[in-house]
Amino acid sequence: MSEGTMQRRAQRDQRAKRLTRVLVGAAAVPVMLVAAGCSSDSGSDDGKDKAADKKSASKSASPSPTVRAAAYGKLPEPCSVLSEKTLDDLVPKAGAGKESTSNDTATRAGCSWDSLDDNGVKGSQFRWLSVSMLRFESDVARGEGDKLARDHYAKQLKDAQSAQGATGLKTTPVSGTGDEAAIVGYDLKKKEGTFKQQTVVARVENVVVTVDFNGAGLAGDKTPDAGDLAEDAQKAAKEAVASVTKANGGGAVGGTSSGSSAPSGTDSGSDAKAPSKSSSKSSAKSSSKSS
Repeated sequence: MSEGTMQRRAQRDQRAKRLTRVLVGAAAVPVMLVAAGCSSDSGSDDGKDKAADKKSASKSASPSPTVRAAAYGKLPEPCSVLSEKTLDDLVPKAGAGKESTSNDTATRAGCSWDSLDDNGVKGSQFRWLSVSMLRFESDVARGEGDKLARDHYAKQLKDAQSAQGATGLKTTPVSGTGDEAAIVGYDLKKKEGTFKQQTVVARVENVVVTVDFNGAGLAGDKTPDAGDLAEDAQKAAKEAVASVTKANGGGAVGGTSSGSSAPSGTDSGSDAKAPSKSSSKSSAKSSSKSS
């Protein structure tokens, strides 16, 4: 083989090698682009996932609806809210009180006492005393316990001022008894005599206390003084409010509540009622009950 022929063959081989390298390089470019594209798409998905996770975490971290918990969580034993001395002064020789019926004494409780001081031909003095308590829990739907108690306090006052047959009605604010208090006084004439009625409504935190106290002179005895009865009723109310505070450790208990139930009823516990009629004493009790 001539030298010229060998040179031409060598040149063809070199051109073939260069072409092969060019084709290999060109084939590698799409692979790199595809890889780069996949990498870019993956980063975009990661960003979306992270944003979704962040939104979900933010949503789960949002607090659930809550209201401030009611300050007082229980009521005192109803027939023990007044001292023996106070009972002796207001309803002499009344004996044990009659506890009102309640299916939840931590929410609703009451007690009543009655007294008849019989002086024979000189007549007799009748007294009837009732203490009722209603406690409200905070509720996310209805609101805070003390607000519910304020609303009920207003309702109780209105009810006391709307007694059928009442004459000479007078409402007076009472100080030093819970967060707010007032006394409603009026006369109620019955066939047994004229009854002097005094109703004190007081609120302490989320508890409403209602004290009903009335008296009458029967069988010719003199009618009791309304001012004296009012003073005694306020004394009993102040003592009952103090018993509620003492039963709860002497102060409010803070915190939050997310859904405690409120009392099943909205009527205060004038559940303690005078016994049925069977004598002049019973008639007096029935009259006081109707007031």
